[in-house]
Amino acid sequence: MVEPDTAAAPAAPPGDGPPLPLWAALLTAAVAGGAMLVAFPPYGLWWAAPAAVALLAIAVHGRRLKSGFWLGAATGALFFTPLLAWTNLHTGMVPWLLLSVLQALYFGLLGAAGAGISPLLRGHRPWNRGGWAWPVAVAALWVAQEALRDRTPFGGFPWGRLAFSQDTSPLLRLAAAGGAPLVTFAVALLGGLLGYAVLRGISAGTDARRAVPSLAAVLAGAAVVGAAQAVPAAEPGGQAVYVAVVQGNVPRLGLDFNAQRRAVLDNHVKATIALGDQVKAGARRPDLVVWPENSSDIDPLRNADAGLLIDQAADAVGAPILVGGVLYSPETGVENAGLVFNPGRSLGDPVQKYVKRHPVPFAETIPLRGIARLVSSEVDRVTDMTAGTSPGVLQVGPATVGDVICFEVAYDGLVRDTVTGGGQLIAVQTNNATFNEAEARQQLAMVRLRAVEHGRDALMASTVGISAFAGTTGATSGETAFDQPAVILAELHLGTERTLATRLGAIPEYLIVVLALAGLAAARLRRRAVLSTVVEISQSTQTAEPGIEPGMKPGIKEDL
Repeated sequence: MVEPDTAAAPAAPPGDGPPLPLWAALLTAAVAGGAMLVAFPPYGLWWAAPAAVALLAIAVHGRRLKSGFWLGAATGALFFTPLLAWTNLHTGMVPWLLLSVLQALYFGLLGAAGAGISPLLRGHRPWNRGGWAWPVAVAALWVAQEALRDRTPFGGFPWGRLAFSQDTSPLLRLAAAGGAPLVTFAVALLGGLLGYAVLRGISAGTDARRAVPSLAAVLAGAAVVGAAQAVPAAEPGGQAVYVAVVQGNVPRLGLDFNAQRRAVLDNHVKATIALGDQVKAGARRPDLVVWPENSSDIDPLRNADAGLLIDQAADAVGAPILVGGVLYSPETGVENAGLVFNPGRSLGDPVQKYVKRHPVPFAETIPLRGIARLVSSEVDRVTDMTAGTSPGVLQVGPATVGDVICFEVAYDGLVRDTVTGGGQLIAVQTNNATFNEAEARQQLAMVRLRAVEHGRDALMASTVGISAFAGTTGATSGETAFDQPAVILAELHLGTERTLATRLGAIPEYLIVVLALAGLAAARLRRRAVLSTVVEISQSTQTAEPGIEPGMKPGIKEDL
């Protein structure tokens, strides 16, 4: 008779316990979605973002990939549905819900990947002693998820990136070193370290010696914040320019904001002429004036009356105006453009222009129009806009302006191209008349990050607000009230040097994505090694366990 092996099995490493019960995992994933939401404007609790990352990581840890997917999707649904509620104001519920569900599916992939890296927490190899690769992999997966979501489908939808919740955070300075992807990585790394500390702490119980990794994770998180603070903020060293932003307002909010297109144009013309009257009375003359997107939906290059009004405004203030116009022509179709009108221009003279390179899918262009029409008849109100092909680099008076239009500020490459093309300050022309203040504040957070990222003073010019200036530390000035006319002025400095983030471009993002893939591969190898060990043990103990046939595997957990 063969005696069973009664030797004590080695103790499981900390964090190697069972996953949360399903009800607890669902609750944790739901709380993660709520925490993610309040991290973003208009709430602005930036520290809730790493907490949300930690909660989702804990919820999916140790689970099957399928369970991880649905838990991640639940977090995404509870985050994106309220975050994107402004898309429901004038187009109905169906487009809003479809967009929210689509974005939530990317979080589902994130949840499945988070479940997939669970074996990394059981680290014994020299490169992962104590499971420290796990929080790094958590952070890298967040960047990979955003990289995919930013690009697919139809050019992607980057709204809700972790980096865009950090406009008041000490981590914002990291944007100057590695752009939005590095900020996202840092936020998610804090979350991964917090999740690591919790899981290790639960496993340690009352054993003080086994609680040391939890304390170490907390200290590592503090080091991440300290490292971010050590990144110097760029200081534009070029000449000072005095900039005016005109927020002319619209007759009414909603999809028909431009039903009175002449009224919108008149609002901006009158406000600029009034500014010119102040200059004549002794006020300082601006070097350039910026109007928002859609400030002239009457094509001023084809409509002589509209062009004359803008020329009068430029002559009155004695400064060039960057106008947001919509152009119509049989040759190029409809274009959303930034146009430079200089004082003293003769009617018919050519103007510099930048044409928006990324028309918003289902808002400025309709992919799959026949299918989209089944969802909402509002799509027939949208005429497909022609995309531009050149970066928005315009000479406006003494400044070379990097011009981006509305949602383009969310796309890393579109903003960077203006700076590498010679932009000395960043101007974001936008129209928030079809949304609300929450959307405007979310967009302003992106402007703040771009100013830090590229070491350029920046501004946001909106038809209805919020308009503001942003410095290279991320601080804002001159913020306007929503749905109110206003003119704001500030002295900005032109930037000439490039930050590390500007020089590197997408390289940090690519490297972090490779790190995420490596983490998934290492976790898969670790999982196979564990299963192989369990099989070997089972084969060696088969004869000691009645009812076990040769080749059977006793008690192997599905979630290994």
